[in-house]
Amino acid sequence: MLRIAVQSKGRLYDETMLLLEEAGIKLNRGKRILLLSAKGFPIEVLFLRDDDIPQSVANGVADIGIVGENEYVEKGQDAKLIKRLGFSKCRLSLAIPKDEHYQGVEWFSGKTIATSYPEILKAYLTERGVKADLHVISGSVEIAPGIGLADAIFDIVSSGSTLVSNQLKEVEVIMQSEALLIANNNLSDEKQAILDELLFRFEAIQVAEGKKYVLLNAPKEKMNEIIEVLPGMKSPTITPLADGNWVSVQSVIAEKHFWEIIGKLKSLGAEGILVLPIEKMIL
Repeated sequence: MLRIAVQSKGRLYDETMLLLEEAGIKLNRGKRILLLSAKGFPIEVLFLRDDDIPQSVANGVADIGIVGENEYVEKGQDAKLIKRLGFSKCRLSLAIPKDEHYQGVEWFSGKTIATSYPEILKAYLTERGVKADLHVISGSVEIAPGIGLADAIFDIVSSGSTLVSNQLKEVEVIMQSEALLIANNNLSDEKQAILDELLFRFEAIQVAEGKKYVLLNAPKEKMNEIIEVLPGMKSPTITPLADGNWVSVQSVIAEKHFWEIIGKLKSLGAEGILVLPIEKMIL
């Protein structure tokens, strides 16, 4: 059985649980259960603090883990990156009181910076020749300047609303972060086979994101023009209708180009356009 470490609570937990559910991994989690076996798939889930996941995967307590890139880089553990998962995106940034005049990273020289990510910050400041005092705290980093604990902070930023509410402004983005799938370097062949199946399922879910299935009727004489507008994954599926002058067309389009493509199809005479969501796509 493959053991996966996931965050025990928070936004990353919610999105990880959704991904596992979409991959057909069913869990019935009760209160205070740290290790839970899945139904219908040879995997068990270990619930941990996010900052404990890299080490747990590196030392073999868990075989794989889903963790924020920020924690993976900060901990520097010997666990290999398997896949970027594309959710729980945020950034690690330096922020200062909103009324401060900022002209560059030299502002931080001699200042005290509160952070939960000292290793990432040390590397950044050293590379730029800036010497600052780091005050390492966990949780509620954003309140540090307001209570006189630090001059600035280095922390996770998503929407930026927390900074605004604490009278801070973001001045330097140090790194982008998202959820990662990481793995122990010494998986057995049996566990690697399970991981490969899991990756196959994750890939099918990710490929389907932002895609729509389109079914429409179109004049046969316009098919060459329609194919140029609606190429599909390889080429659209075209089926003759009882009326020999018309055909049925099926294809997949990207959500971001949806209205542009639909408009062009209508101008070419397409009718009865049916649009459906896609849950998974196997290429």
